[in-house]
Amino acid sequence: MSYKWIALSNTTLGMLMATINSSIVLIALPDIFKGIGINPLDAGNTSYLLWMMMGYLVVTAVLVVSFGRLGDMFGRARMYNLGFAIFAVSSVLLAVTWMHGDAAAWWLIGWRVVQGVGGAFLMANSAAILTDTFPANQRGLALGINGIAAIAGSFLGLLIGGVLAPVDWHWVFLVSVPVGVFGAVWAYLKLRDTGVRQPSKMDWWGNVTFAVGLIAVLVGITYGIQPYRQHTMGWTNPWVLAALIGGTAVLAAFVVIEMRSDAPLFNLSLFRLRSFTAGNVAALMAALGRGGMQFILLIWLQGIWLPLHGYSFEQTPLWAGVYMLPMTVGFLIAAPLAGMLSDRLGTRLFAAMGMLLTAGSFLLLIVLPADFTYWQFGAVILVNGLGQGLFSAPNRAEVMNSLPANARGVGAGMSTTFQNAAMVLSIGLFFSLITAGLSSNLPGAMYQGLVQHDVPATAAQAVSHLPAVAVLFAAFLGYNPMQELLGPVLANLPASQAADLTGRGFFPHLISAPFSDGLAVAFGFAFVACVVAAVASLLCAPRRRHGAHESVGAELAAVAGERVVQDSARA
Repeated sequence: MSYKWIALSNTTLGMLMATINSSIVLIALPDIFKGIGINPLDAGNTSYLLWMMMGYLVVTAVLVVSFGRLGDMFGRARMYNLGFAIFAVSSVLLAVTWMHGDAAAWWLIGWRVVQGVGGAFLMANSAAILTDTFPANQRGLALGINGIAAIAGSFLGLLIGGVLAPVDWHWVFLVSVPVGVFGAVWAYLKLRDTGVRQPSKMDWWGNVTFAVGLIAVLVGITYGIQPYRQHTMGWTNPWVLAALIGGTAVLAAFVVIEMRSDAPLFNLSLFRLRSFTAGNVAALMAALGRGGMQFILLIWLQGIWLPLHGYSFEQTPLWAGVYMLPMTVGFLIAAPLAGMLSDRLGTRLFAAMGMLLTAGSFLLLIVLPADFTYWQFGAVILVNGLGQGLFSAPNRAEVMNSLPANARGVGAGMSTTFQNAAMVLSIGLFFSLITAGLSSNLPGAMYQGLVQHDVPATAAQAVSHLPAVAVLFAAFLGYNPMQELLGPVLANLPASQAADLTGRGFFPHLISAPFSDGLAVAFGFAFVACVVAAVASLLCAPRRRHGAHESVGAELAAVAGERVVQDSARA
């Protein structure tokens, strides 16, 4: 087998594993918390819930640039191999969790963070390895296949987690062990560095300020969606404000440091490249549009549609993953096709058309009724997947092709950082918009509905004013929301009324109208973000002949897997 296909298959396996693990825990959370004996809906346990959901994403967002820079300095294959090894070891330690209660929660969160370190090594260096290895006229295909793994993995993780967790929650982590061990050994034996290394010193001040600033902002966003005192969310919490403002100030200091550094972590001169800048703006806006979408669609399915169509709340996590499959299918169809065609015809139009198609799907989601006909929903998310697929590979190829050979690791890391940070920001933003929609209308509707079912007025008043986030999390985690919210009150109600309140109809009908209000605002934002991404895609540099970007000799050397050092006089 040619070396370039070995590199593609190994890096695709790595990206698939890293992104499956970014979402596999989401569906498995109810079984994980049940297994370790913790109720994640208790006020004191909300932090466990949020960090199990968001910790992996935060870590990968913070570290990919540093790890891409290490790949440029010490070899991308070497850093990639290290990522596989870290991922395999952390998966073993997650799978063998034997503790219970708080100790088990912190153990899982800690090793999920370490697993995120391994994922960051893989994400930071896979695209750079492919760009080094494939000639310019095949990079769109290669990066498209790699991109399929990256985004499809996040959807497949939902399905795999839903299947394995009810059997034994340990399997959710154990499934990564053989893949991680095999991938690490295979990468060690077969991968080699074919790109240009950039001897340099580590930018320690840049690393510290970037990590501190970005962690503060992302942690602030994570805690901003939690209730604070009488507020439904925590955006007025002084600690959240301090994290957001302080983190932004530290990031501003980071930019100043980078402008004066001889060996900057963020190579700001890369932003002089039109395609790199415009392509990253497009990718950032696309990630903002789609990042929180997955959570909102899952809540829609689990909290409203599936219960109304005969599924118990305990069954909804698995079936939500199943009913989301059309989006994955659309992506799997469009991404490789767009990658191949963009190699021949250019990237700009494919990326722009993909984002416009995705924007149109968000408008269609807004007009769908809460209790939709499934073929309509399936068709809309299929279009969404097709649009994301059309955008992903051409956009990635445009960004990577714009980079000089000695900056591909750091450039890929910068691009991945923008997208991962945007995903966390998008989740916080979507949750905030949905929660705001619920908070304005849900308390009154819930109070009236509870009183009509003989719930005492004082209890109905207390339950109706519980934070809307608790209601969302209950539905998302597959709990029976009214059973969790009412608790011991149910025992004092007539059996028929208690059955109605905890049945499959009361909660979905109660939440449908308020949820739709928040949904329209959230998906309206996603529509605007995708339109901006389409415009940014069109602003990338016009397509050039491959020979103008990379000499024929360099292409042949890349195919053979040899190191390429361009003679600047020939450029």
